[in-house]
Amino acid sequence: QLELVESGGGLVQPGGSLRLSCTTSRFRLMNYDIGWFRQAPGKEREGVSCVSSSGSTRYTDSVKGRFTISRDNAKNTAALQMNNLKPEDTGIYYCAAGVCRWPPVPGEFGAWGQGTQVTVSS
Repeated sequence: QLELVESGGGLVQPGGSLRLSCTTSRFRLMNYDIGWFRQAPGKEREGVSCVSSSGSTRYTDSVKGRFTISRDNAKNTAALQMNNLKPEDTGIYYCAAGVCRWPPVPGEFGAWGQGTQVTVSS
């Protein structure tokens, strides 16, 4: 279901940074794990990062040390800070709320955003 609202995507040069945001006015995100997924052209959707309802975080190996996931339950938001971006980070990024086990399974997330395009190119 498309229940989340994402923002922050765009075009950035290699080495640059973007911050993606995710929120909703329909329910309390604090009750759910939050996952960020991405899908590059011609590739399967992959889990990038999760933050649990208790605040614990996980990252796929390719983004460790570069991406930081966070949440602000008081503001009912979540974010993905992306630093030192690489061309291979290009894709559509999706925020999702649900249950995150590692690696995250898309079908275990019941609410999704519309996706936001991230393009890393010189």
